[in-house]
Amino acid sequence: MVTTWGPRLPYLQTETEAMAKWIDVMSGGRFKIKVYAAGELIPAMGVFDAVSTGTYQCYHGPAYFWAGKEPAFQWFACVPFGLNAQGMNAWMYWGGGLKLWEEVSANFNLVPRLAGNAGFQMAGWFNKKIETIDDFKGLKMRIPGLGGKVVAKAGGTVTLTAPPEIFTNLERGVIDAAEFVGPLLDKVLGLQKAAKYYYYPGWHEPGNTSECGINKQAYEALPKEFQALLDHACEALNSRMLVAFEASNAAALRELITKYKVKVLPLPDDVMAKLKVMA
Repeated sequence: MVTTWGPRLPYLQTETEAMAKWIDVMSGGRFKIKVYAAGELIPAMGVFDAVSTGTYQCYHGPAYFWAGKEPAFQWFACVPFGLNAQGMNAWMYWGGGLKLWEEVSANFNLVPRLAGNAGFQMAGWFNKKIETIDDFKGLKMRIPGLGGKVVAKAGGTVTLTAPPEIFTNLERGVIDAAEFVGPLLDKVLGLQKAAKYYYYPGWHEPGNTSECGINKQAYEALPKEFQALLDHACEALNSRMLVAFEASNAAALRELITKYKVKVLPLPDDVMAKLKVMA
């Protein structure tokens, strides 16, 4: 498994590695997955093609990273002003979402599995205040997926920067603003050292899912019991990751405010209303 996450990144990378250990134990050592972080074998944005072509057997990352391959992938990650984590789970498992995802992914020789959710996010880090919708004009922002399209409609310039590169680009002024996941992982990346203002709410990602994308031939070659084990391990990861983030983000936000003196601000109601119209 190759991932889009940096080494030791809490929950996104570490819990994915934990999933591989669960599978090892539950299979009695007969089914092993070796997990490699972004850059250890290939760059973060190369994992989709590497698994689609069969170079590696599976990847972990957010589906909206592959919007350039197929725009529909964005709907299986998150929708601005859309479903939260519980809503995404309901749609995926009981509302036909996973079946649609499988149909789209089959065109790329992949089997998708829901494998994580970061929960409700912050709106991002900015080096200038956002007081009106016009403040997005000319703003260079790291923001992926459908949320990025909304920022572009508001006049911003959108870039999709791989997670390990966000801090450097924000610190050096390559971008003016960036969103990543939420207080815990934003703090881990050190974004509080690269931007002045931390805005909420995360209108663009109310329930961002992660995906385990599996090469179709590799999946079908597994014994049925190993297919079931992998499927249910992904479900366990999906549940565990969400509660881990929800348990940790509040404490991390408190530390950002008290220790790092971060200015946490709400997006003005008028700005939120106009972003929603553009969504």
